[in-house]
Amino acid sequence: MKHLNARAIHSADDARRLARRHLPWMVFDYIDGAAGTETGATRNRSALDAAVLRPRILKDVSARSFSASLFGTTTERPFGIAPMGMCNLSAPGADLMLARLAARYKVPHGVSTVASTPLEKILETADGHAWFQIYFSGDGAGTFKLIERARMAGYETLVLTVDVPEVGRRPRELRHGFKMPFRIGPRQFVDFALHPVWSLNMLFHGKPQMANFDMPGYDFDRTESRAAADWDTLARIRDAWPGHLVVKGVLDPEDAELLKENGVDAIQVSSHGARQLESAPSPFAQLPLIREAVGPDFPLFFDSGLRSGEDVLKVMQGGADFAFFGRILQFAIAAGGEAGLNTLWQVLSDELSIAMAQCGLTTPQ
Repeated sequence: MKHLNARAIHSADDARRLARRHLPWMVFDYIDGAAGTETGATRNRSALDAAVLRPRILKDVSARSFSASLFGTTTERPFGIAPMGMCNLSAPGADLMLARLAARYKVPHGVSTVASTPLEKILETADGHAWFQIYFSGDGAGTFKLIERARMAGYETLVLTVDVPEVGRRPRELRHGFKMPFRIGPRQFVDFALHPVWSLNMLFHGKPQMANFDMPGYDFDRTESRAAADWDTLARIRDAWPGHLVVKGVLDPEDAELLKENGVDAIQVSSHGARQLESAPSPFAQLPLIREAVGPDFPLFFDSGLRSGEDVLKVMQGGADFAFFGRILQFAIAAGGEAGLNTLWQVLSDELSIAMAQCGLTTPQ
């Protein structure tokens, strides 16, 4: 069935539609949902939809290249995998499906702090093509333990997510009683009973756990305040991390300029998939302003709301050096397993290739 579903994926919308049929409502809404009434997500999608590409003719585009350079490493696509928590809710083993995809195309797999698989296993499976994403929580003691653990595991890039001083209010999660660690009550039991294929699969493999907190003295609380992080916190993390430091969740040009001055290696323009602040500006609209603030040569990445290869070309022409896809990859896994993920990845690649040809480009930038 999963392989049949994979053959039905011809766009990100197909993956989402099929995933919605298969996943419990609670899980689908956790993956798909955004803050408030979700106008922030609509705002960003509208900005992307309104952007146009410039078609050009009679240019030799027979030899097109997807490669990009990230911190001295050549990738086979100009887009990678954004950090996403609890991916194994979409299907057992989803984390490692994403890791294998990253290894195959030599693209970064963003490994979430709240991944369902230990960070060491994901890095190994990704053949080193993984970046570890971290939050600064509480007093930071657990944060620095995880940073040291990632360093010892061999991670070379740390992604500090800074746009969650408090966890955003997401009504779709609240209505279903969604919590991490994952808990099952009467409401969830009914939801799961109405989605037996997913439920039996999870029962057989065991419910997903947050795998990176099995450390002495570390009890993860998703609702724990992250509001204490400041510029001194950034300096401490910069001192503790010898590798590349990416700061994710930046929407303001002034903040971007300050980050560059404070020694970060790259900035990821992102609204956290519109999951934090409903009234935040469109990341796509902010992208050229941030590019202007940091200059033409500073590494600038983008995620939030991307749905197609054409979207990738739009953000790269808007100033990004690299793009990251998020929830649509989970939808592909939910719809068609690893075959679905590989199918959607090829769809995104084909969409980008065709858009480049139509625009007379042999490279995305």
